[in-house]
Amino acid sequence: MESTGNCTALSRDYRQFSVLSTFANAFAYMENFIVSARKYRPQNFSTVVGQSHITTTLKNAIRNSQLAHAFLFCGPRGVGKTTCARILAKTINCENLQPDGEACNQCHSCTSFNEGSSFNIHELDAASNNSVDDIRTLVEQVRFAPQAGKYKIYIIDEVHMLSSSAFNAFLKTLEEPPSYAIFILATTEKHKILPTILSRCQIFDFKRITIQDTVDHLQEICGKEHIQAEPDALHLVAQKTDGCMRDSLSTLDKIVSFTGGHLTYQNTLEHLNILDYDYFFRVMDSVLQQDVATALLIFDEILQKGFEGDNFLNGWSEFLRNLLMSKDEKVLHLVEVSGNLKDRYKQMAGKVSPSYLITALHLLNDTEINYRMARNKRLHVEMALIKLCFLQQAVTLVSDDQTGEVVKKKLVADGAPAQKLRSSFVQAAPEAKPVAGQAATTTSIAANEARLTIETPAANTGVPAQAVTQTPQPVQQQPVNTQHTSSYNTTTSTATAPKPTQAPTNAPKLTGLAAMKEALASKQQTQTAKAIIPMTAGALSVYWDEFIDRFRQANKMTVVSNLQLAAIKLQSAEEICIVSRNIVQFRFMEEEKLAISAFFKDKFQNPAIVLTLQLDETQQTQDIGPAPLSSREQFLKMTEKYPLVKELKEKLNMELDF
Repeated sequence: MESTGNCTALSRDYRQFSVLSTFANAFAYMENFIVSARKYRPQNFSTVVGQSHITTTLKNAIRNSQLAHAFLFCGPRGVGKTTCARILAKTINCENLQPDGEACNQCHSCTSFNEGSSFNIHELDAASNNSVDDIRTLVEQVRFAPQAGKYKIYIIDEVHMLSSSAFNAFLKTLEEPPSYAIFILATTEKHKILPTILSRCQIFDFKRITIQDTVDHLQEICGKEHIQAEPDALHLVAQKTDGCMRDSLSTLDKIVSFTGGHLTYQNTLEHLNILDYDYFFRVMDSVLQQDVATALLIFDEILQKGFEGDNFLNGWSEFLRNLLMSKDEKVLHLVEVSGNLKDRYKQMAGKVSPSYLITALHLLNDTEINYRMARNKRLHVEMALIKLCFLQQAVTLVSDDQTGEVVKKKLVADGAPAQKLRSSFVQAAPEAKPVAGQAATTTSIAANEARLTIETPAANTGVPAQAVTQTPQPVQQQPVNTQHTSSYNTTTSTATAPKPTQAPTNAPKLTGLAAMKEALASKQQTQTAKAIIPMTAGALSVYWDEFIDRFRQANKMTVVSNLQLAAIKLQSAEEICIVSRNIVQFRFMEEEKLAISAFFKDKFQNPAIVLTLQLDETQQTQDIGPAPLSSREQFLKMTEKYPLVKELKEKLNMELDF
């Protein structure tokens, strides 16, 4: 029993030791681990990714000794602004400058910079040192010449965070610095910097790093770190980070920890929470086959995986945009996907017409804009999918290439002969050829610039055909018989030479403005046709009380009192007079005259009503009341009422100043 207990204790101690050793190894690894964004930070201009237009300019300026005294590096985050500023600062003071304009990384100045112990390079974070005192301290340091090297370089990061006072304190030094001082400013928001600062700097605009450059750089790092990564997985990382190299490297570190150093397309999708392109290809196949059920089931599968409807709309719009770009070799390079996926896009693009893709993109754009306001967001997206399935059948027309005619599926009732709709926009319709034993009724409709001709085969009645020319007016159904009569202009052709009658060329066409004028005239005629209500004193009083009651309900009692004090009376059959008792009330009535006039015109249905205003100054004193008393008059009245006040004044010998 004792030996068994000893073995159990030894086994337990061994397991504890194993766990502790595992944690110790993990902590030791963590102490030595450096994130890729710092470990692979460029140390010279040639290793900067995607900014060749800036690095070439800086190297040429260094070789030709044409350095400006102030630089401004601006652009999106994570594209190399601060990195280029540090490389420029190190290269300027390099003692053994290379012929290509790069630093040697071996001299005392370069090694001290790499170790972070250089006294000639000062870096200031303007986000936390943005006061005027911080800038004054920096200006005081500028006065001292460098102890070693040719230049003192001041790198101010996030310079847009400086206050206005700090900018103003920095202006003079930035404009006329000492010959040995160079300022390098970096910012992501150039529009926040004062124009006076911008005019004193040489500005370099950094651009977003392309997806292909990001993928190439990630592949190089994976090769150095012995990481197995599929090109499609690296493409996903580059697309997710949107041109920011620092974010790409940070994302790569996370996925490496998640997958154990083996990056595949599927585990990268799972980690980055990105919709697989395969879903969009499946949805597109269902849409082209008009299989609504399958499309909705795929969308439900996407929702079950935790994706929101706006994620699907965004990815679906990008998918359709890539399909549209894949239809033309000239813009195929705008599809920033891997080579295998690009071939798949080209195959799918051959099945869809450009007009369908453009219409679908417009529909999805509207759906995505209105998604936030939709209460049932799932139904909102499903309706868009259903519309896309039947988009090609929105208007179903069968085209005849030989005659240029378009036949509508169902233009008349069932059992009636088919009708053809011919559109001629430039020239007149061709002459109709007579058919033996058959007559035709032709109707020409002129509307704006398009002329449509409808040909309806009539029954074989042995009667010559009749051609009816119609103007764009409401069409009434007329029974077709052998003796066709209508209120429109008709022209009957003979049986020997049946010719279709075209719309007269000299007939005036209604433009958009003429149509609006005609509609306005008809509206005015309709309004005048209404019955005019005769004005009486009683009706006028009732409507006046109704007008005042509007302001009473709005709790505008000042307006109510002014209106109530005014007297309204009927001057004639179409004239109303409002009498004011004082000038203030009269001015108020002048301001409200248009509103009062419109009110009575609407009530009596008579636009000819005239409203006049009068001022009766005889009643002005009645409104004001008795005149106010002066100070002396008030005192005399008070002494009459209270004699003790007068007695007190006399005893105290008071002289009142009225």
